Amino acid sequence: MKALAQIPFQNLESIPTLVKDFLNAKIEGTQSLVWNHENIKNKIESKTLGFSPYNREILSEVLCDQHQDLSLSALQKENLDRLSNKNTLTITTGHQLNLFSGPVFFIYKIAQVIKSTNELNKIHPNHHFVPLFWMATEDHDFEEINHFKAEGEVFSIREESGGAVGRIQVSDLDFIQNFENSFKDRKFGGDLIDLMKSSYKEGETLTQATRKLVHQLFSEYGLLMIDGDDKRLKALMKETFQKELTENLLYKSTQKTILDLKQHYGKVQVNPREINLFYLEKTRNRIEFDGEKFVVVDTSLQFSKEEILNELKNNPEKFSPNAVLRPVFQEIILPNLAYIGGNAEIAYWLELIECFKSINLDFPILVPRNSLLFLSEKTLGKMQKLGLSIEEVLGNKQTAIKTKLLSNHPLESLISEKENELKTIFQELKFQSIHTDFSFGQLINAEEMRQMKSYDRMKKRLLKAEKIKQQEKVSRIENVFSEVHPAGIWQERVWNFSEFYADYGSEWLQDCYNNISIEKSELNVVVYSF
Repeated sequence: MKALAQIPFQNLESIPTLVKDFLNAKIEGTQSLVWNHENIKNKIESKTLGFSPYNREILSEVLCDQHQDLSLSALQKENLDRLSNKNTLTITTGHQLNLFSGPVFFIYKIAQVIKSTNELNKIHPNHHFVPLFWMATEDHDFEEINHFKAEGEVFSIREESGGAVGRIQVSDLDFIQNFENSFKDRKFGGDLIDLMKSSYKEGETLTQATRKLVHQLFSEYGLLMIDGDDKRLKALMKETFQKELTENLLYKSTQKTILDLKQHYGKVQVNPREINLFYLEKTRNRIEFDGEKFVVVDTSLQFSKEEILNELKNNPEKFSPNAVLRPVFQEIILPNLAYIGGNAEIAYWLELIECFKSINLDFPILVPRNSLLFLSEKTLGKMQKLGLSIEEVLGNKQTAIKTKLLSNHPLESLISEKENELKTIFQELKFQSIHTDFSFGQLINAEEMRQMKSYDRMKKRLLKAEKIKQQEKVSRIENVFSEVHPAGIWQERVWNFSEFYADYGSEWLQDCYNNISIEKSELNVVVYSF
């Protein structure tokens, strides 16, 4: 494999303006949250001094318990031991418990966390940095996570859902046989099949399966995994959850920020509810206040204020934060220097700055995760024959088709030349029209608009005619776009890591690690061959 291009997010049309402005330090109040050496140095100091020793003790205890059934690497053992030290900080990313990891960017974000901690351990030898993967075990949208795509097929699992997905016990293992039939003849297909079989076992939970899968892929890199669905961790949240229930903490503290973001960017990623907690038992249901009682939606459960606060005091594990409150949970229980996440995650984290201030909680550095695009040599060859650049293939397909069909086209050049001449004529007419009646100027404007529309129609008809004439070339361009953007979106959001691992094995994980940048948020294009 070889690196072909590194394209900063600021140069990519598909990256949200909010994320670009954050990276360029244009959003007021967030300049100190951007990943750079000065901010990292300052954040190390504040996080080291500000993290609760008691919370660290609980965290170390929980993580040791959650890793006790795994055969740990030497580096994992070292990281677990070091977490009890006040000079140890984490760098975290998180994801849902997608079947067999889901889309391949699952791998990329973990690789970036690992690489970031390794670099910081070199630069700041008086501190230690641990890579941590947050498993979204309490999500309840099973339909989002019950499948993955590889080899042009969708592999899925059927289970009874409605509660926290991490608690679901695996019973349907048909997807393993289907996967084996598709991958058994690939070079590293046997390794993948063994990996799947050792991770997903009947009767074990999706939390256990995901932990085993991630562990087998990244144990040698020292990665630790955390499951927030733990009574001891939830107990650390009692005060914050109480504020959420009785004072609408998140909703009230984010309103000004949300208004500002809407004014600048048109919308926000998430609109917090008045209460951003679920009640978690066999199912996971929203908690609402109806003016008199706290109601668990879609159940018969109701609590008075006194009753729900007693429930929180005695059973904190039954209270589950939604996606937008989860960052608060994470930062209270972790000595976390930085969070690495996708663009949507960064967007909703930025809504929470004032919420963190209101409870004196130190906000982490935010890092929009890197993206990787793996191109086969065959696809690259097709691009080169068509004269398509990486930037063009990452842009709009119809724009690329128009450019390739009409560039240097004599008729298109002539139409543009005559159109410019006509614009000049109308400019002269409008300049002179100021010396006559106003209605004559209006006539000129109307006529200019009419004739300009004629030129637009000619250009569109010319493009349509060339598409018919050069249909083969159009098909070749569309084929390249389909190879680069399966299902019309970025490759990393469609394919599973098995597409690459099947041909390269664990070497591919190292290639991901090597090609990810930690200094910049960018798209890294890598060429591979079979």
